[in-house]
Amino acid sequence: MIIAAKMPAYYLPPDTDVKIYYLEMRSASDLNEKPGVPGLKINARIDKDFQFNKDLYRLVGAQWQWNDKLDWPDEQWKAYAEAGNLRTWVAYFEDTLAGYFELHKQAGDQVEIAYFGLLPQFIGRGLGGCLLSRAIRSAWSLGAARVWVHTCSLDHPGALGNYQARGMQVFKTETV
Repeated sequence: MIIAAKMPAYYLPPDTDVKIYYLEMRSASDLNEKPGVPGLKINARIDKDFQFNKDLYRLVGAQWQWNDKLDWPDEQWKAYAEAGNLRTWVAYFEDTLAGYFELHKQAGDQVEIAYFGLLPQFIGRGLGGCLLSRAIRSAWSLGAARVWVHTCSLDHPGALGNYQARGMQVFKTETV
């Protein structure tokens, strides 16, 4: 199990605009898969453990101001992470935890890439495209009719480009 200290909620000044991009893929054949990287292993989590998902969220999301779930009580985390329609995959690079993604199967055979990211020390090493390729491929294997995700201007500067390079298309943007 990963142990993570409680991260502080991040503060954005009230006049900070955040641009949100919603992307989708409507056919598995649209996936522009990035080849694997030697030493990268991506494993589906069989056993559901809300604490594991909670720790991943904190470790990966701290640098990107993922703070919407930081104050959730354990009961809420348990309901979220151990739900039957949520699946988690974990990436290891040379046997060291490198990142993860969560897929949320929704009504109408929609699959959302709910969370996706790498730990700071693995960013810039060519792993993101491989991990995202696996996330999209895994979403299609769940019987998706549509795979979608949202990212924003607070995420890694290359996030939007990675989604688009894999074949996802922006279908909506908003500024909040």
